[in-house]
Amino acid sequence: MKRILILLVAALTLSSCQDKYLTVMSLNVRYNGAWENDGENAWQYRRDAMAAMIQEEMPDAVGMQEVLPDQKAWLDSTLGKHYRSIGVGRDDGDTLGESMCIYYNYNRLKLIDWHTYWLSETPDSVSYGWDAACRRTVTVATFEDVYTGRDFTYLNTHLDHVGREARQNSVLQLCSIASQHEGALILGGDMNSGIEDSIFLPLAKEGLLSARDIAPVSDTAYTFTGFGKHNPSRIDHFFVRDMQVASFRTLNGDYGVPYISDHYPIVIKIKYNN
Repeated sequence: MKRILILLVAALTLSSCQDKYLTVMSLNVRYNGAWENDGENAWQYRRDAMAAMIQEEMPDAVGMQEVLPDQKAWLDSTLGKHYRSIGVGRDDGDTLGESMCIYYNYNRLKLIDWHTYWLSETPDSVSYGWDAACRRTVTVATFEDVYTGRDFTYLNTHLDHVGREARQNSVLQLCSIASQHEGALILGGDMNSGIEDSIFLPLAKEGLLSARDIAPVSDTAYTFTGFGKHNPSRIDHFFVRDMQVASFRTLNGDYGVPYISDHYPIVIKIKYNN
């Protein structure tokens, strides 16, 4: 009996320790109806494996990019047992075009507030920014972690794939948004630039550090492969402020199909500073 009690206390202690950590994922889902033919990598052939991956990993929050309305409807239905979602279409501020969705486990996280901004000179209006080829947005959400009572803010974004000026100015805009939120903050998404790009230097001045670089357990895996058809690159990133990073992982394993997207998900395990 004594041994059982010891094991029970140990298990509860371990669970309590684990509860201090948050797991956050970023995933570019690859929009449905791509202009080129994705063939065997089309959305309908990989969506079940993508959902299985999320349900296996069970992150507390998932920032997704390139989510079209039909994809969001399917993901809402499929992941609805554990997750709720926020996000609007970038082309009308409602349902048109890609959205930078955030899915959050509502058993762990309580949504306090959220907003979508356009990465442009007119962030509160549907707009293109600078030399961007597409309208680009950031979804900003503040959550209460019900396990710890702590709050944090999550910025999920997708920088432009063509306009360098747009990427550079978007990072400055993200710094400005971050400065308006106190305390723990996470910035993640498809940045369309390698971490060595000078556009990211202003983030450090805002206290935002590359999670891949500061994690004691990390990797150097590529995050974009274009379904194995393009030169691979590391263009998906997490930056954190006032948080400790326990690990950074690129999920490039087998979830039942060769590729769940043209990007691999990235995942960080983090906890709050004291």
